Amino acid sequence: MRPCSSVMHLLLRCLRGCGRHGRSHMPRRLRQPVSYIKLIFKSLYFNSLTNSEVVLDCILEPVFWMVEVVTRWFGMVFVFLVVALTSSVVFIAYFCLLPLVLYTYSPGWMMWHICYGHWNLVMIVFHYYKATNTPPGYPPKQFRHLEAEKQGVPVTGIGLLIGIVPSEGVAGKGVQEVSQPPYTYKDRMFHKSVIYMWVLTSTVAVALGGLTLWHAVLITRGETSIERHINNKEAKRLAKRGRVYRNPFSYGKLNNWKVFFGVEKRSHWLTRVLLPSGHTPYGDGLTWDIYPFKKDMMPV
Repeated sequence: MRPCSSVMHLLLRCLRGCGRHGRSHMPRRLRQPVSYIKLIFKSLYFNSLTNSEVVLDCILEPVFWMVEVVTRWFGMVFVFLVVALTSSVVFIAYFCLLPLVLYTYSPGWMMWHICYGHWNLVMIVFHYYKATNTPPGYPPKQFRHLEAEKQGVPVTGIGLLIGIVPSEGVAGKGVQEVSQPPYTYKDRMFHKSVIYMWVLTSTVAVALGGLTLWHAVLITRGETSIERHINNKEAKRLAKRGRVYRNPFSYGKLNNWKVFFGVEKRSHWLTRVLLPSGHTPYGDGLTWDIYPFKKDMMPV
């Protein structure tokens, strides 16, 4: 350490000596204007509170600005990707798999797959449209995201579109044929499309399936992702005092699902759950009346 400090000390002395030597040879008429220019230049950036953190913030400011600008487009990009990928799956299902289903499946099995696949398609399109066109509003003190989560749950049905793949029919037909036809360009595109559809829908089904299970647990408990951490913290805090914490927004497992789906009578299980519905949630999103739902809302 001593040699390094000695070298730095000598370097500083040389720089100071050069500065003094330069100032000594500068004409007196130029000393005052040069000093004034230096003062003006230093006044543009000098700050007695400047430290390494301030310098780092200034360096990263363009990065923060770029992230803020770019993130505004993330929503539009993701919406476009979802629409494009879903449209590609629907295109393959109609033009590649549907003719094969009509050719290989029995009438009953064929009607089940067609009706169920189209029901999934209608629910996906409707709820995604509602999710992209519903204003988010203003967050209250207690964040209640259940209605927004509802709009994302039916999207898991996209993975179920894979159900129209006639795996049994393809296998049976392959066994019956003795001579294989020539492998044409149309056949290659068909197999690539089926593999693309299987990979995409399977990946989405696994990802959104896990997300749906997690939301189902939260809905059953009557809490959101944020409130789960709050409730766990409050439960531990009160447990140390020998008291039991109860979630004030939990109305019971079944009633939590009724509030989530907006079910007020039995017919709503059909009109609001199994069919597209644009009904509004309870309350205004800012205030929550917890007492009317403490008892069962209706016999089921």
